[in-house]
Amino acid sequence: MRVRIGACLAAASLAALVGCDLAPTYDPPALLTPIPAAYKSGGHWQQATPSDTLPRGPWWEAYGDPLLNRLEGDLIAANPDLASAVAHYDAARAYVAEVNSGLFPFISVGGMNTTNQQSQQAPRRRPGLYPNQFGDNILDMQVGYEVDLWDRVHNQIAAAQAQTQATAADLENVRLSLEAELANDYTLLRGFDAQIKLLADTSFAYAGNFKLVQTRYAGKIASGIDMAQAKLDLDSARSLEAQIFAQRALVEHAIATLVGQPASSFTIARVDALTLVLPNTPTGVPATLLQRRPDIAAAERRVAAANRIVGVARAAFFPSLTLGAIGGFENSLGAQLFSLPLSFWTVGPGYVLPLFEGGLRHAALAQSYADLRDFTEQYRATVLRAFEDVEDQLALLNNLSLATAAEREAADDATRYYDLSYKAFLEGQINYLDVEIAETAALNARRQVIAIQTQVLQANVRLVRSLGGGWSTKDLPTPDAVTDYTPTKS
Repeated sequence: MRVRIGACLAAASLAALVGCDLAPTYDPPALLTPIPAAYKSGGHWQQATPSDTLPRGPWWEAYGDPLLNRLEGDLIAANPDLASAVAHYDAARAYVAEVNSGLFPFISVGGMNTTNQQSQQAPRRRPGLYPNQFGDNILDMQVGYEVDLWDRVHNQIAAAQAQTQATAADLENVRLSLEAELANDYTLLRGFDAQIKLLADTSFAYAGNFKLVQTRYAGKIASGIDMAQAKLDLDSARSLEAQIFAQRALVEHAIATLVGQPASSFTIARVDALTLVLPNTPTGVPATLLQRRPDIAAAERRVAAANRIVGVARAAFFPSLTLGAIGGFENSLGAQLFSLPLSFWTVGPGYVLPLFEGGLRHAALAQSYADLRDFTEQYRATVLRAFEDVEDQLALLNNLSLATAAEREAADDATRYYDLSYKAFLEGQINYLDVEIAETAALNARRQVIAIQTQVLQANVRLVRSLGGGWSTKDLPTPDAVTDYTPTKS
């Protein structure tokens, strides 16, 4: 009786300690990296006020291209990488539900119905007292519950919830990356289309020039060198056009894969001009970037999860308490199993306190602290890369916007230079080599205008990607939301 009373008192004392959280106080790592007051690379092209932020939703609609809008919808519906990321998130939610089951008791029912024969050399065998063959029928129920004395289970659940939130942010990061990749590829494709149109027109013009030079050569007005140079220009323009066609094909294939279609059966019709609109993209203040980038949110949630795992490792140094009971019926005759004389039961708490494991728990605790430092530094690195990304795209947009205006002027100057040279050639004042120099300069300048316009649009797409595409940490699922899991039927 005294033993039972002592055991009950010990169990009551341990139960009183339930809720003792051994995880360190969590300090969000946001303050570990100094946050600048403003972006330094913003330029005159930006008209938004510092408080403006990207609109939520389909950000790509700002480029004003219906086909791009449709392709983005196809990507969301059919991209396999995005579907894989969704599956990763579902698996993480299922793991939270799995860990959360540790808060509840387990109940199981078992039984067996066997026929047995004992060896004639079995220890303690008593011939005549026990039969050589006998049946054994058991039906039992077990109930058990681990008392979460040191919040080990609660910390495991909190860590799993934080990891699942990180996986949700990873999903959004994959989605945003794929959306931006598609918009970037589509912009490049349309830039190639504009170059193809330019080169096709140039080839047509060069073919006319070549015929003219041939006529002049036949009339002994132009030299053989002039005719050879005119033919060289025509062939070079056609070669460039074929090269751009090849590059365009590769980009079209990449877009097909992004939208979940075979490249062999996917085609995007060409257009004659680069008509995508360059939208005004508000950046907001740098401090808001920490709440707008899903990769930063994922990194922070992994720090929070690692902090909880330290609490799990600490709890291993303290005793565990399990409350359990087992009861049922057993007979060897196969009849009238459910009767009181054939019942059995066991009730009582169980205690476990590891005394020596060769440094196992100390190593696990050291590992948990190292992981916490690791994820903290990964967070800092992610934040630094985020600011680098934004500054890179702002610098490109600021300088390329200046380059666009200058290159357009250069293209106009080159066109005037070519017109004057061609007129002088017709008047016999210069040879065709001078015309070739002027027309090559004009072609290169016009191609460069298209190339810079394409780069500006791509930089704008990357800026949207760097700013989080309108996403916010408010979009993260709550711990309760990731715990409330219903398996998806396959």
